[in-house]
Amino acid sequence: MLEAINAFNSQHNHQHCISSALKSAKQLCKARGQRLTPIRELVLRLVWQSHKPLGAYELLPSLAEAGFNSAPPTIYRALDFLQELGLIHRIASMNAFIGCTNPDHPHPSGFMICKVCKTAAELDTSELNSAFESVAKRIGFAIQDETVELVGLCQQCQELEA
Repeated sequence: MLEAINAFNSQHNHQHCISSALKSAKQLCKARGQRLTPIRELVLRLVWQSHKPLGAYELLPSLAEAGFNSAPPTIYRALDFLQELGLIHRIASMNAFIGCTNPDHPHPSGFMICKVCKTAAELDTSELNSAFESVAKRIGFAIQDETVELVGLCQQCQELEA
């Protein structure tokens, strides 16, 4: 079944998302013998502060304000670490990052992205990916990346345009 968290709901509690993401991050780091350094934790918090995908350069001012080295390589190392742990996803079309809603289970990512407010919601695309794999197998195609990006208007932006 296709499901998405309701990031488009104006009553959505981002603090709950941040707390849940940090808890998962600490558990994953402990299980893998890795460290959630202060800069990695801050980057994770920043990515989860809203459901709007953020590029590395958008994180620079917040890191500098917090007293961290805000050079792009520092940010990219933190983003790479978080992505390797499955805590965040990269949205290729935007060259931006968003928190993963289910980091405990590796999965192909899919997103619904509002083209007006830029809010994004992660989708469970397991049914779609099964269909993609079936078609690919039938025609002899080897899938190497399974990212689905649906771009449109969230309910709030639809109402504003009406």
